[in-house]
Amino acid sequence: MPEIRILTESELRDLVILDLAAINCVEGAFRSLASGNVVMPPVLSMAIPDHHGEVDVKTAYVPDLPSFAIKVSPGFFNNPQIGLPSTSGLMMLFSTSTGVLESLLLDNGYLTDVRTAAAGAVAARHLSREDAATACVIGAGVQARLQLKALTLVRPIKQAVIWARDPAKAEVMAEDMRADLGLDVVVAAKAETAVAAADIVVTTTPATDPVVLPEWLIPGQHITAMGSDQPGKNELAPGCFQRADLYVSDRLSQTRKMGELRSVIEAGLVSGVEVFPELGDIVAGAAEGRSSPEQITIADLTGTGVQDTAIAIFARARAEAASAGTEFKT
Repeated sequence: MPEIRILTESELRDLVILDLAAINCVEGAFRSLASGNVVMPPVLSMAIPDHHGEVDVKTAYVPDLPSFAIKVSPGFFNNPQIGLPSTSGLMMLFSTSTGVLESLLLDNGYLTDVRTAAAGAVAARHLSREDAATACVIGAGVQARLQLKALTLVRPIKQAVIWARDPAKAEVMAEDMRADLGLDVVVAAKAETAVAAADIVVTTTPATDPVVLPEWLIPGQHITAMGSDQPGKNELAPGCFQRADLYVSDRLSQTRKMGELRSVIEAGLVSGVEVFPELGDIVAGAAEGRSSPEQITIADLTGTGVQDTAIAIFARARAEAASAGTEFKT
């Protein structure tokens, strides 16, 4: 009978950290996506409005990889009020040749956090100025912290400015990031001030109304918007698109429906069929990224199934090398 490797969140946290290896893993996933050979169905998304919740299911088959992942990712945003995390979930790894279940990764959303932050690093690596030294993070949750750490791995970040709707939470994040990363981290009283001070801006909120306005943007900036992954979410005012010299999506079919591009289309600024480069195209060299220091660039990241398959296989390989996890015979 086949054996299933079961890995708990604590085991996965020991095995997989946000480092250059994880970033390169996710970068490779984007490169594979650009090949056109990846099978990645649309995101299955279900809203649970009575409890401010949602559930997403993502997957992708990559021909060169031995397994494919199916990820179930609930997000219930009232949970912190009752002492529970906003996100949970798990990943399942199946053999691409037999369809047999190989591994259960009971990560409670941890691997999603890592691969999402890694995607932000990939976007910054290919779209921001190489000398970008100041970062603005909008939001003060887990992903805000990871995105800032990810930026330090690919750019010479020296200073960061944090803005969040909860100033106390922003202050705690700033203090922690000063200690963890050795950066000069301050809290801004206004989002406008935070954005105007930065070479790279990352938005990490579940906002349904824009938190960044076009008149705040300055030449040379790169903006990564990663909070909009549902049709009702929106972090960048549509006018930001008009200010940008280059717009890049992680998956155009997704950003048209649930990313920042959705609000731009609804505002009538572009059509719903206009084509823009995807991040994988730029990683693979099939499309041009930033072409001058003065450009304003935007990356619209909604999260893709190919990232989940890549990080799950990465985690399973780490587990096998360390003989970690529990083998369960079916």
